[in-house]
Amino acid sequence: MEKNVLTPNILRVSGTETNRLRIIRHPFFGFIIFGVGMILVQILQKFGVVNYSFAKALGQTAIYGIAALGFSFLLGYAGLSSLGTAGFAGLGAYLTGLILNTYAQVPYFVTLIAVLAVSILLGVSVGFISLRIEGIFLAIVTLGLSEVLGQVFLNAEFTGGPNGMRTGYIRLLPNLLNIRTNISILFYIVTAILVLLMMLTSNLISSPTGRAMLAMKNSTSAAQAMGISLLKYRLLAFILATAYAGIAGSLHMIYGQYTDPVQWTIMFSLNILAACLVGGAKSIWGILIGTLIIFGLTPLFFQDITLLRNNSWIMSVISGVLIILVVMFFKGGIIQLFKNLGVQIRIRNEKKKEYRFGKDE
Repeated sequence: MEKNVLTPNILRVSGTETNRLRIIRHPFFGFIIFGVGMILVQILQKFGVVNYSFAKALGQTAIYGIAALGFSFLLGYAGLSSLGTAGFAGLGAYLTGLILNTYAQVPYFVTLIAVLAVSILLGVSVGFISLRIEGIFLAIVTLGLSEVLGQVFLNAEFTGGPNGMRTGYIRLLPNLLNIRTNISILFYIVTAILVLLMMLTSNLISSPTGRAMLAMKNSTSAAQAMGISLLKYRLLAFILATAYAGIAGSLHMIYGQYTDPVQWTIMFSLNILAACLVGGAKSIWGILIGTLIIFGLTPLFFQDITLLRNNSWIMSVISGVLIILVVMFFKGGIIQLFKNLGVQIRIRNEKKKEYRFGKDE
């Protein structure tokens, strides 16, 4: 019998294609491609292909995306209300500025660890509060906490008061060159941290932790009956939310090298809430889309349009209309609209295939 010499090659090719498909379908693949795309924008800006203001605004929008990802643990998974994101992020920004201005030789990543520690302590405190109150009352408590922090930012002497706070040189790592105005390196740092947090978020929401939070969101009594600890997962949700917000505030401080109390008002908290609602609070990509719509459209695309530049209120109206439409018709956010369109396209393609080739028996 003649041996088929092509079989090993066919098997080898099939195995290669299988590995390639496995890589492409891995959830981290999309995050890595997203990060590469962000870096490509910065590289193109170096060659003059992309406008400097566009690249800088993109980095700032990515920072807001980090805060929105943290907020999704509360709104999208744990079902907890919070209006304190502005205070949590502002605390991270001011704490970063204080450390960098007081201890100039301290590397930034040491500062970031300190910010994370303070944010976690704050998250634990608010998490314990959430065990006693829920719903709108919890939102009011977190709003009150944010307002307390806002008054400290506005009136305390060590924060610079209404004049805000600036930072000087930033030392990234020990014995590494100081950086003051090199926005490119800071952009790469923001991109790397965002991609890492997207991966962490994906792991958490796909794990038993994410499923436990969803169960708690749907019914606290049913979750307790299944042995899910409300204390554990509410604390974890607030710890993650405050940690992400602290990181976002810290990155905001080194990226713009300036902060002031006006940036950390209730409007920031509401905009983060709007970004999650518009994009989809249970989808990483939806949250990034919502952040782009709420925070990024004006500085990225509409800044050169005179009408919108001189009338910033128009974008607020557009955002409000979007929130109304999404809440009324797409409670899962814009990402749900995309998914519905994908399903409709798939059904249409199957009908066309059935019409041309007949129905499979």
